[in-house]
Amino acid sequence: MKILMAHKFLYESAGAEAYVLRLGEYFRSIGHEVQYFGMEEERNVVGNEWNILTKNIDFHKKSLGSLVYPFKIIYSVEARRKMGRLLRLFKPDIIHLNNINYQLTPSIIYEARKFKIPVVMTAHDYQLICPNHLLYQVTNGVICEKCVKSGFSHCIRNNCIHGSKLRSILGCMESMLYHGLNTYSLIDKIICPSAFLETKFLDKKVFRGKTIVMHNFIQKVEKDQNIQKKDFVLYFGRYSKEKGISTLIEACKRIPEIQFVFAGGGPIEDIVDAAQNSAANIKNVGYQRGEALKKLISEARFTVINSEWYENCPFSVMEAQMYGTPVMGADIGGIPELIQNGKTGLLFQSGNVDEMAEKISALWRNPGLLEEMTNNCLKAEFDTLDVYGGKILDLYRQLINKE
Repeated sequence: MKILMAHKFLYESAGAEAYVLRLGEYFRSIGHEVQYFGMEEERNVVGNEWNILTKNIDFHKKSLGSLVYPFKIIYSVEARRKMGRLLRLFKPDIIHLNNINYQLTPSIIYEARKFKIPVVMTAHDYQLICPNHLLYQVTNGVICEKCVKSGFSHCIRNNCIHGSKLRSILGCMESMLYHGLNTYSLIDKIICPSAFLETKFLDKKVFRGKTIVMHNFIQKVEKDQNIQKKDFVLYFGRYSKEKGISTLIEACKRIPEIQFVFAGGGPIEDIVDAAQNSAANIKNVGYQRGEALKKLISEARFTVINSEWYENCPFSVMEAQMYGTPVMGADIGGIPELIQNGKTGLLFQSGNVDEMAEKISALWRNPGLLEEMTNNCLKAEFDTLDVYGGKILDLYRQLINKE
């Protein structure tokens, strides 16, 4: 099978990039031909044999070329033209879109349709229904579904994209254009990594009948049945407002007898550093990866995921359980779909510092329940890459045969 993967970034960066690269690697390993379409970038680790990529759009660099960015991020003539050229040369059986908005733009969907090639898209976030892709007002720190319910102009009113009026105007224009043109109706199937995300997409008529729920895959790990737990609770992930970091810090301070370790980085790392300096039971070890992160997760009594936005399908929840560590998770977005409440972890009301502190303390003081949860986590099963990849290939075949 000839598969074209389209994603704006073609190098290791965040979860969406890991998804694209790992999935493409798997398809190649079992004999399929995979090519990629995205932006030019010296860090790229994949591409296509004709080197047909779009010019890099970096919103953080000012140059003469950046003056035309407002036009390029709404509709990229270059991306559509180059996509057409690549399709003529490669002649894929299927096109798998990922994050394309603002850099590649949905203009490339029209080229796919021109060549009558089936199109699948993985929705890594809420971009298709929310201009800032979060359903969350970062500046005000609140969940927001106004654009879904009553029009995209709310993005402008609340400066939803990076707190910038100009970027919010452009984001609103982009959403209005492609929904007005009914562009997304040209996508054959949209993969939703959580049932929660699917419910939000189904608020828009254009997506009805096109969605399928498939939780993300996680790399297979060797489970250690003899984990040596240590006396700390772990948070690992991004340090940002929507992750509920400030609320978690407040809960930590209320239970000084419990040691908390924070592992990560992000825009509010200074808040975590300040907490470490003011509270003896808070320790910030910074960004961790590889064996160091695996060791931290495995040794923690349990982890806390205190998100205050609609998380989709967070790898951190699955990863913790795969290493035999229960998860105390906020009851929001797709998080509850990944935790067996009372068996592999506990749920609490997102943003409720009283309930969170109470449940953390109660679980900490119940070693019998913790041990039972740890054993349950060691038995937990999530789709590995080969299982997930097999499901994706089945979906591809259905669409190809349908055509």
